Amino acid sequence: MKVDVKKSLDSYRARRGEYRFLDVPPLSYLMVDGHGDPNTSAAYADALAAVYPVAYTLKFASKQELSRDYVVPPLEALWWAEDMTSFTSARDKSRWSWTVMILVPEWLRSAQVAGAIEAVRAKRASPVALDLVRLETLEEGRCVQTLHVGPYDDEAPVLAELHDVVVPEAGLRMTGKHHEIYLSDPRRVEPARLRTILRQPVAPVVHR
Repeated sequence: MKVDVKKSLDSYRARRGEYRFLDVPPLSYLMVDGHGDPNTSAAYADALAAVYPVAYTLKFASKQELSRDYVVPPLEALWWAEDMTSFTSARDKSRWSWTVMILVPEWLRSAQVAGAIEAVRAKRASPVALDLVRLETLEEGRCVQTLHVGPYDDEAPVLAELHDVVVPEAGLRMTGKHHEIYLSDPRRVEPARLRTILRQPVAPVVHR
């Protein structure tokens, strides 16, 4: 059977208009860090050009060497800035820092990832950002998430409600980094139908 994490993991479940609290287990990802507007930054394009070949090489190695096949998980990203209003009001993308990520199934280890990276490197034109690809475990714990349907630039009102209403009314505070999971391929889906999970790690408010 071909595993599809979008169907097997509860952390990939979200509904539009619903803010759901959940505990996300530690998960391992291929990651590349960068900074700047994802629409214009060469670093962002280079990061995607590096992480995707490694993810697909890893999938084929899993199928051939371990007889375990899976659907390559969707692209994800962590986003942050010194002033988080750059996400909810100003939308100043030049101030954004990011980590692009693709989930690595639990049965694959660092040795397989290292092998996939070297296999990509051996190709005639290896990605310029290949040396930046790493395997890391993300531990988010308690989170709140919802599904946004529509263009990425229309996320601001949803994020404002999540940050300023949902989280504080639950007696919580934001921790960690804003997390997005891109369930749709923007090359194939019109902006109005893009489906993106918006996730925020949270923790109880500390009273002193």
